[in-house]
Amino acid sequence: MCNLYSITTNQAAILALFRVVNRYVGNLQPMPGVFPDYPAPVIRNREAGTEMTLMRWGMPPPPRSGGPPVTNIRNTSSPHWRGWLKPENRCLVPFDSFAEYAPEANPETKKKDVVWFA
Repeated sequence: MCNLYSITTNQAAILALFRVVNRYVGNLQPMPGVFPDYPAPVIRNREAGTEMTLMRWGMPPPPRSGGPPVTNIRNTSSPHWRGWLKPENRCLVPFDSFAEYAPEANPETKKKDVVWFA
């Protein structure tokens, strides 16, 4: 996925769509910008059923690199990622839209624009 996404769908719609049994997110407010390391809702399976809970966006980086959470994993054969690839570590990330940077910089600002996809 990307480094920026939004979730503005109401909590009741998410609960109904994923048939959530338990929820641990409190009153979920719209989140127009979720960046790495921000807490955001996820859907995961547990013994008691499907639950919605808040987790930090991103995966722990390899110990030797440190730094912020990783959101794009390209080398799934790396020993660091093997344990995270197991089914018990998987979850769904509900979102309404995500953003990527434009391929070219804006000539006026000299910065790349953020382009949203819904």
